[in-house]
Amino acid sequence: MSLSDLAIRHATPKHKPFKLSDTEGLFLDVRPTGKKIWRLKYYFLGNERLYTIGNYPSINLVKAREKRDELKSILADGKNPAEIKAEQKRLVIFHNAQTFQVVAEEWHNRKLDTWTQAYAKTILFRLQMNVFPYFGDRRISTITIQDIIHCLHKIEDRKAYDLAKRVLHIIGQVLRYAVITGRAERDVTPDLRGALKRHKSGHYACISPEEIPDFLKALNSNNARLYRQTVLAIRLLMLTFVRTKELIEATWDEFDFDRKIWTIPPERMKMRRQHEVPLSRQVIEILQDLKNMFPTRQYILPSIINAKKPISNNTILKALESMGYKGRMTGHGFRALAMSTIKENFNYRHEVIDRQLAHLPSNKVDQAYDRAQFMPQRTQMMQDWADYVDKIVKD
Repeated sequence: MSLSDLAIRHATPKHKPFKLSDTEGLFLDVRPTGKKIWRLKYYFLGNERLYTIGNYPSINLVKAREKRDELKSILADGKNPAEIKAEQKRLVIFHNAQTFQVVAEEWHNRKLDTWTQAYAKTILFRLQMNVFPYFGDRRISTITIQDIIHCLHKIEDRKAYDLAKRVLHIIGQVLRYAVITGRAERDVTPDLRGALKRHKSGHYACISPEEIPDFLKALNSNNARLYRQTVLAIRLLMLTFVRTKELIEATWDEFDFDRKIWTIPPERMKMRRQHEVPLSRQVIEILQDLKNMFPTRQYILPSIINAKKPISNNTILKALESMGYKGRMTGHGFRALAMSTIKENFNYRHEVIDRQLAHLPSNKVDQAYDRAQFMPQRTQMMQDWADYVDKIVKD
């Protein structure tokens, strides 16, 4: 006989559990505690199975029968309702565990083979400091535009406008990875176009070519009492006009003194392309001086504190500040200084200077077809530049 709602309401608990049967395997399991649970007994592949539908009165008799019919339909398709339920539960647990931080760290780990160690460290640091505190513990599929905007505005409040753009790009990469791996529906970051403050970034501080004599006089007099190693580092930066990081992390195995070439490997270059720097006579003299100072060191500019590491990224900047050039000159400024001075005083094509600065051609077509390195012209240009600087000192 089928159950009635009245019989269910009047069912009182006993010392042991008992059943109130309905039809087609549906029954109400009445527990000694008074709890009433809907269950369905069914057979799958010849074995008796039990499926828990839910508690009464949250699920009344009508809903219990509807669920029974739904489960019978699944059985008719040759599927086991209990296995489907277990899989759904597993998926819910899995997706609830897929927080932004979990997915971001997984994405970061998968990228390690394609990044330099320093770049990977920077990306993780930006996530840890600027994103995880705001929604790192949130399910990634629930991250909204408002969550991201709030995070980015906190960065902008610190006047770190360029960082805000970079963080937005990182968030977008993580969300796209989540979409690809089935843990988010879409990447919402394209909808944030125009949401960040417009900020005109300034150029690196750089003295004018006319100020070179005074600068060299200050460097040579060394009233700032800089370490000799630091003075030589500044001279190298001026004569080679590479990026500061490219210089301070240089190792002796990158230099070929027979060919007079310094080869910077791709992993240390901004554009991830090997770069060759012709060595002028003056640069070789400085390198020999450094070699005499640190004959057994790996780095050409080892740290005074820890000889196994290079000098810090701020060493050059702090030295320039000590010389009285705070806000007027930076390590990166030597690149602009050399470029502008060479253009004004020497007859070299713009492409030759660009290659020496390791700049890519301005468009993708030129990048694909213009692979000229202009090494003979660059070699002569670097010697001309070093001689020019020498002449200024003597004058």
